[in-house]
Amino acid sequence: MDIKRSILIVALAIVSYLIVLQWNQDYGQAALPPSSTANASMPSLPEGSSAAQNDADVPTAQGEADVSLATAPSAPASHQLIRVKTDVLELAIDPRGGDVVQLHLPKYPRRQDRPDVPFQLFDNGNERLYLAQSGLTGRNGPDARPVGRPLYASAQQEYQLADGQEHLVVELTFSENGVNYIKRFSFARGHYDFAVSYRIDNQSEQPWNGNLFAQLKRDASGDPSSTTATGTATYLGAALWTPDEPYKKVSMKDMDKQSLKETVQGGWVAWLQHYFVTAWIPAKNENHSVQTRKDGQGNYIIGFTGPTLSVAPGSQAETGATLYAGPKIQKDLKALSPGLELTVDYGFLWFIAQPIFWLLEHIHSLLGNWGWSIIVLTIIIKLAFFPLSAASYKSMARMRAVSPKLQALKEQYGDDRQKMSQAMMELYKKEKINPLGGCLPILVQMPVFLALYWVLLESVEMRQAPWLLWITDLSIKDPYFLLPIIMGATMFIQQQLNPTPPDPMQARVMKLMPIIFTFFFLWFPAGLVLYWVVNNILSIGQQWYITRKLEAAAKPA
Repeated sequence: MDIKRSILIVALAIVSYLIVLQWNQDYGQAALPPSSTANASMPSLPEGSSAAQNDADVPTAQGEADVSLATAPSAPASHQLIRVKTDVLELAIDPRGGDVVQLHLPKYPRRQDRPDVPFQLFDNGNERLYLAQSGLTGRNGPDARPVGRPLYASAQQEYQLADGQEHLVVELTFSENGVNYIKRFSFARGHYDFAVSYRIDNQSEQPWNGNLFAQLKRDASGDPSSTTATGTATYLGAALWTPDEPYKKVSMKDMDKQSLKETVQGGWVAWLQHYFVTAWIPAKNENHSVQTRKDGQGNYIIGFTGPTLSVAPGSQAETGATLYAGPKIQKDLKALSPGLELTVDYGFLWFIAQPIFWLLEHIHSLLGNWGWSIIVLTIIIKLAFFPLSAASYKSMARMRAVSPKLQALKEQYGDDRQKMSQAMMELYKKEKINPLGGCLPILVQMPVFLALYWVLLESVEMRQAPWLLWITDLSIKDPYFLLPIIMGATMFIQQQLNPTPPDPMQARVMKLMPIIFTFFFLWFPAGLVLYWVVNNILSIGQQWYITRKLEAAAKPA
């Protein structure tokens, strides 16, 4: 009977494993764009597209009353997009307003099995609406005209950073009422940030007054960069810098409730998603009006409006901001603006996660592989906790040694729990055993474990980072779930080295723990499971050595 039951359990386990594998194959990969070759070219905006309806997005200038521009007419979108290509960016600029309406990241494939399909950050409505808008509003600003936003001219339709070229400048021009405007985009090799500036040449007979605005606009669609099949919650929403709160989240739910308005000197406004961030960084020495709001189509907007700029007749002036659109690389973000590196959101354990990432990054600089770096990091953490772990394992070894005495007490006192507890405490005191000593390593390591979880989940450096054999991406789950199964097996072995709990119910629960943890770990990032497997193996070795050493010392000579 026992053999039949065992065969059925093994068969059920195999069938369950195959079912999970098939589910993972069907639903574990992010979908590709409607056409796998769509990213090879950037089409012109179709008539009536969502990006052609952006005339109503222009904010009011500082000090002006809020007025709705929803009735402003939109010009037909018959123009062609201006395409720009650098070594790390492929983007399209809409001449109507000069907004960045499409942006691809060729260094970051959308899926690991399709390196020819770059990840798309900005989109003008093919899959989602996500744009970076900028312009000049205010009394004489061309973007606040009643006839709609200005249609800029460009000397070329396509620009590309050539081999050996370090900088690329794209200029758009527009003239109206004796005022000449140049909207300039300045790119640099290897940089995901680029300057967007305006030059106002006032050749009219009247003073010119206007305000720079820059904003990010996004619809309510999901996060396309989320790679976890179980939908692990990473933050998708807006954020900004304030003097009192260097990383202030403003979620879509917050924008649904009310609009935000405050004046900030310098700082930044950003939109966050898994692994990637987009941010406008204004001039550091100027006060800006930061705003969040929703447009008439339900899209979310966060941006800023600068102070009024005055240009006398016959004079010129310049203003501008920096746009970052790319991966969450902490050192690059920190160099752009204070607090921007906090968009790599490690949660409430950031003070532990930051040193872990710093150490992991330095190990990787020596080894060149994130998987082996995680293993070395695990060994270092294990050495750091060695004294505490040793004390705990000694306590558990003593507990195991007195197990026969505990069993005798149980038989002696039967169901009298009060006398049983008193006798156990006297025994522990006599043998110098701390019954809670075995829990200390787990309790101490849990913050490290959780911090490492967010490091592996949030750090773009882990995205699509291979280790060896079947582990080709440490940031997502093991495709065959072998690491979680190995983790469960090491946990079971470790349990065999621990004393059996005197309470039968507790003993049964402890036997189920390896199965429960294996199930939980199935969808954890492979890098995190790798850490736990190595940690368990080191713990088994340490515990086995300490137990055998104490048992040998207890034997009579």
